[in-house]
Amino acid sequence: MQNKYKGFTLVELMMVIAIIGIIASIAIPNYSEYMTRTKRTEAIGLLSDIAARQERFLAQNNRYITNNDELALLGVQKTDTAAKKIISENGYYEAQVSSVANDGGYTLTATQKIGDTACGNMTLNALGIKGRSGTKPAEECWK
Repeated sequence: MQNKYKGFTLVELMMVIAIIGIIASIAIPNYSEYMTRTKRTEAIGLLSDIAARQERFLAQNNRYITNNDELALLGVQKTDTAAKKIISENGYYEAQVSSVANDGGYTLTATQKIGDTACGNMTLNALGIKGRSGTKPAEECWK
């Protein structure tokens, strides 16, 4: 009389665990980068909105807002007047305005709160020049 065992051998179980480990090692970093890139679009939208409001303000008042004390004049909904910052919709970025040499009138900076070291803080000036403080190329950060 033969015994017929049903189930998995240890080798089969180890193969499944190895395959799951390989898939996870590929999927988790890709998913993390996807989520960071998704959150980064919030900075792009925020800076683009503020830039449009700056142009409207220029048309009506013949000047740009270059002082964070006047951010409320742009009419942005989520403005932290105490901290003198504009907060993005989900709070991933905080924007401020400044003026530096040869920026066309203003420079907007979105400071990230998501640990994005590749792109870092995003910038946009009145000339439409898009920048970042990280090491990744600006073209990749702004897409």
